Amino acid sequence: MAVKIVRQPRKIAIIGAPTSAAALAPGHERAPAALRAAGIIDRLQAAGFEVTDMGDCQTQISQPDDEHPRARNIPPLVAALNDLRPRVEIAVKSGALPLILGGDCSIVLATVAGARRYYRHVGLIYVGRDADMNVPATTPTGCVDGMVVSHLIGRGAPELVRFWGEPPLVREPDIVLFGVDRLDAPEKIALDRSPIRRYLGEDIRRTGITAAANSAVARMQGGQHEFVLHLDVDAITSDEFRAATYSGTGGGGLSLADVQKALAIFASRTNMVALEVSTYNPSLDPDGSAAKVLVELLVGILTVRLAALETPAELAAEANNPVSAPPTQAPPAELPVESSTPEPPADESAVSADAESSVSPESSSTTESSDA
Repeated sequence: MAVKIVRQPRKIAIIGAPTSAAALAPGHERAPAALRAAGIIDRLQAAGFEVTDMGDCQTQISQPDDEHPRARNIPPLVAALNDLRPRVEIAVKSGALPLILGGDCSIVLATVAGARRYYRHVGLIYVGRDADMNVPATTPTGCVDGMVVSHLIGRGAPELVRFWGEPPLVREPDIVLFGVDRLDAPEKIALDRSPIRRYLGEDIRRTGITAAANSAVARMQGGQHEFVLHLDVDAITSDEFRAATYSGTGGGGLSLADVQKALAIFASRTNMVALEVSTYNPSLDPDGSAAKVLVELLVGILTVRLAALETPAELAAEANNPVSAPPTQAPPAELPVESSTPEPPADESAVSADAESSVSPESSSTTESSDA
């Protein structure tokens, strides 16, 4: 069954995903309530958006799980995903942009699955300090937060891999990892063998945030597919944002201004179909100041998106330069940001050709239901 999706740039559907089941400790499950209390709905409405609050999924809290040390809390994780996925489907079908307030990083599985109800292929821009490419056999903690990308590409705990009936949820050439500053040895080996695009924090800082972000969005399967934008707030340096559970370990991180610029460039693409934020921990934010910073960050990038979608590209560029490059702007042919990244396997071109040939020319508005 073909479904006509008419996207409406001014409509935002907020969905709370109060889960910390994939994390090492509780805290993330309080994020949706904290962000609402910080005024995210009022701020979006003041910026000119029509906001629908779809409420919260059932709360799932991180618990000790000594019986499953390699992949902890799988049953509540699956329950959280099955609760979030249909809400994302409803939001996407309505033409609104789903804004998912998490929660731990596992929410991306449900967000992508919800978008794939209406779009055959969905890419992912994953902004965070970790690659999250461990699997149960390599994890140092058993924390599923550190395995999320592996599960998206069909590797890991069977219960999560099977969450999507025909894995992978996202094909590797359709994934961009942006801002990575920490890699476990097994993750580095996996990435060296993968066509996943990755932009390491050190390379981004050397190349410049605008060039790196434009390169990243263009090289995600040529920028052809709809995509989900995922923000793990530990991407922001702990000097400027201390309310992320993992931000204080391992060093690195991008400045708040650079994260805002990159997100605005990503969000200004017409084919972004969902935005989600994860790992904000209100337990580390007793006065709520970090929540207000995060609210302003989200409202700011969505406002830039609205300007880019509702005005001609050249006017949006002039009004928002350099934060919001026009969606059609091409990056330089070669960027040093990928110089430390090995070339993809030789057969990537065949994968890309197959992927692009499967997308309808009208895929930005009309797609085939995955359940057809």
